[in-house]
Amino acid sequence: MTHIHLVPSLLIRWMSDPGITRYDLSSLRVLQSGGQRLQPEVRDRAGQLIPTAAVQENFGMAEGLLMFVRLDDPEEVRRQTCGRPVCPDDEIRLVDEDGTDVPEGGVGELCVRGPYTLRGYFRAPEHNARASTSDGFYRSGDLMRRHPSGNYVGEGRQKDLITRGGEKISAEEIENLILAHADVDNAACVPVPDEVLGERMCACVLLRRGARLDLPELVVFLLGFEIAKHKLPEQLAVFDELPLSPIGKVSRKDLVDRLTARQGAA
Repeated sequence: MTHIHLVPSLLIRWMSDPGITRYDLSSLRVLQSGGQRLQPEVRDRAGQLIPTAAVQENFGMAEGLLMFVRLDDPEEVRRQTCGRPVCPDDEIRLVDEDGTDVPEGGVGELCVRGPYTLRGYFRAPEHNARASTSDGFYRSGDLMRRHPSGNYVGEGRQKDLITRGGEKISAEEIENLILAHADVDNAACVPVPDEVLGERMCACVLLRRGARLDLPELVVFLLGFEIAKHKLPEQLAVFDELPLSPIGKVSRKDLVDRLTARQGAA
C-alpha cells in the first residue's frame, strides 16, 4: 500500500501537470493532505484522477493537536471535513472574539487542551497570556466549525479575514467557491487597501492552460452560490504561478507584494 502526503497547493500543481497521466498510479491507496484546508473540489478531482486512492485530510499544529479523517468515515464526511482528534482526552472549544463558545455549527476560533498540547512557551509569560485562556486552552488562531458528524471543518485563519467596511470576510470561503470554476486551477484572496472601506478583496487566480477569465464573469459565477454581495471580490489578478512558502502553502504575504508591485508598475 502506497501513501503520499501533500499540502493542497502542491497537490493542485501535481494534478495539473499534463505528464501525470503517463504514470501508473494504481498502487496509490491513500492520498493524505494537510497544512491548509483541502477544498472539496480539489478532493473530487484527485479522486477522479486516482480512483484507487482514498483522499484523507488531516489537521495538526506544532503545539500539539492532531486531527484525522478516518478512512471509514462516510464519503460526504471525508469530502467536507478535516477529521476529529486522535486522542479521546483532547478537549476542544470554538469561541468568538469575546471568548464565548459559539452555538453548535457556528464558526469560532479553535481552542484546545489535551495531554500532548503545550500549556505555554518557555519564559514567555506575555505571549502565553495572549496564546492561552485562563483555564489552559491553547488559542490556535484557526477558525473551525463542528460538522454534524462530530468531525471539524476548517474555515481559515483569523489573520486571513478581510475586513471590508467593518464586515469580516473569510478569504478561504471565497477561495473555495472560486476553485469550483472550471477554468481555475488555484486561487487565493487577499486584501487591498481602500481609503473608504479599509480593505477590498482581490482574487488572485492561476488558470488552467489556455483558459481566460475576467472579473464580471467571475462575479456572475459566484452569485450563483447566493453569497452576500459584500463578499464578492472587487479585483481579479491572473498569475502564471502563485508564490509558495517553504512548506508549500500559498504565501499570502509574497502574493500581496507581487500584486502591489504589479499595480505600481501599471
